[in-house]
Amino acid sequence: MLRLITGIRGASGFGSASTAEEVTHGVDAAALTIIITVLSTGGASGIGLETTRVLALRKAHVIVAARNMEAANEAKQRILNENRTARIDILKLDLSSLKSVKAFADNFLALNLPLNILINNAGIMFCPFQLSEDGIEMQFATNHLGHFYLTNLLLDKMKETAKSTGIEGRIVNLSSVAHLVCPSEGIRFHNINDKNSYQDKVAYGQSKLANLLHANELSRRLQEEGANITVNSVHPGLIMTNLMRHSAFLMRILRVFTCLLWKNVPQGAATTCYVALHPSLKGVTGKYFSDCNEYKPSKLARDEVLARNLWDFSNNLINASQKIIDK
Repeated sequence: MLRLITGIRGASGFGSASTAEEVTHGVDAAALTIIITVLSTGGASGIGLETTRVLALRKAHVIVAARNMEAANEAKQRILNENRTARIDILKLDLSSLKSVKAFADNFLALNLPLNILINNAGIMFCPFQLSEDGIEMQFATNHLGHFYLTNLLLDKMKETAKSTGIEGRIVNLSSVAHLVCPSEGIRFHNINDKNSYQDKVAYGQSKLANLLHANELSRRLQEEGANITVNSVHPGLIMTNLMRHSAFLMRILRVFTCLLWKNVPQGAATTCYVALHPSLKGVTGKYFSDCNEYKPSKLARDEVLARNLWDFSNNLINASQKIIDK
């Protein structure tokens, strides 16, 4: 806590006050193609825009996967206004729709581009209970299942790219310290869609725990396979962005009493950019980072059996939804 408040740097040489530009200084990403997922607000503001801006500043070719194409294109133009050489493309993606996820993956693969880095950044937070078009609780569907499916669809391309180029692939899942606020059993496999027991903050925490478990299990599988791809999770920090629009009043009150814990947007994008690009993390996988330093997540997040069960559960949800779509 003291390190967060004071900005004292950790073992990495960076801390809570470090910015995305600072932690990527000197990195040349010209050989990299990166996909980052954003939502309607994420592409035009917040850490989605800042992460995209800094990745492009480091000369990466950035594919922004966005639900709201108009907002994403406005964000792209803003970046181009200050960096005319930025390489940014926009493709449509609605993570709450498995059909949209499949369409995005098909559209990207049709471009015949390499894929070095996948940043599963997008998310929704504290929204009222609702089901996705696939009949799945919305926060779990958007924050976890959409990213799980997207990652699976793009994984072969990442393996192919890593093998042909010799450049390590990286997958970054945006989790949150909110993974601590989850159901006692971790993931409610048997009542994931139960409206009566739904609590928006617990459901959010559950989805963020799922991001961590997904990263850890995928990391384990890729290590067993010998693939040159790392998978890590990050907590960006407390940042007042449009992600909090469902609880804006509550968050503003909370911020008054916790003002020293909050970050600005450049600081909020730092850990993502650090884990995605920094050369010191070569070969580092299955870890959880906050303030650009490795931290130990909760006991549930480190539960290998829970991670495997989530993997199977997620695949079963996708398979069941595909059968309905195919009918």
